[in-house]
Amino acid sequence: MNKIDYLRISLIDRCNFRCLYCMPEDAELSYILQQNLLEDEELLTLVRRVFIPVGFRRFRLTGGEPLIRPGVVELVRSLAAMPLVEDIALSTNGFLLADMAQDLYDAGLRRVNISLDSLNPDTYDMLIGTKGRSRWQQVWEGILAAHRVGFDPLKLNVVVIPGVNDSEVLDLASLTIERKWHVRFIEFMPIGNHQLFENSGWVPSAELRRQIRERWGLVESAVKGSGPADVFQIPGAMGTLGFISQMSECFCDRCNRMRLSADGWLRPCLLNETGQLDLKTALRTGADFAFLQEQVRQLIALKPEVNYKQRDSGTLSGSYNRTMSQIGG
Repeated sequence: MNKIDYLRISLIDRCNFRCLYCMPEDAELSYILQQNLLEDEELLTLVRRVFIPVGFRRFRLTGGEPLIRPGVVELVRSLAAMPLVEDIALSTNGFLLADMAQDLYDAGLRRVNISLDSLNPDTYDMLIGTKGRSRWQQVWEGILAAHRVGFDPLKLNVVVIPGVNDSEVLDLASLTIERKWHVRFIEFMPIGNHQLFENSGWVPSAELRRQIRERWGLVESAVKGSGPADVFQIPGAMGTLGFISQMSECFCDRCNRMRLSADGWLRPCLLNETGQLDLKTALRTGADFAFLQEQVRQLIALKPEVNYKQRDSGTLSGSYNRTMSQIGG
């Protein structure tokens, strides 16, 4: 069994964007009430008393958009100060990052993933679902700020949607040539906006690699990430290109992560909602930490079965109850 030591922690299910691949434009979302979110101290307690003792060493903060959670910098500082925590990363849309990058770095954050699905401001604004003033430039300034502060690796996540941004693959890949940036191309998934998925489909990573190889050449990178990406490099480039191929090339056998939702549900697999553990209720009702540790160990033991047997159906009903923003990506 693959070693499970990586926990993605959703800090909040709300977001200041409404990306088309994450949630339908007309969807009415029921956000988690404030009192139902894990409080900072509850989250820190779970990490300290449950997750670290069962072997988790690496943590990624996600959302929604994690930077809109009040006190996120101090939360990062507290996590980074814990003994045995080997790595803290954060996934963000980058809109608030320019003003927060230095504080987050000073608090102990070293790795950041920023969503950048297009270099064309009009396409970008259409994809993120916002109206009025363009947000592309502010996000770009956030990326530059993260680079200037020293985040390494600095990764740019690109969800490739046919007919929307797939024509920009070469332009996005070129960002890695002269900068030590790491672009990750992600196959579009049927979670969050099933109608858009049915209308657009997805582009296999192999096709993206073919395009890049024909333009510049492409070699496997000596730099390997801790996640599911297959990592390559344009010869001579400073950065790398990763391909996350959850639709065309199942990587369940390499999955090393679990996910904690903003309201305290621990789930073993992004594509499955049947195996979940309500840690928030258990914590608030005074459950023994040794008991919680054992429950988490049992869920870890079930992870391979959940991944393989129900990957394609997602749930027993074949439908998802939460959007990508609510799951935490």
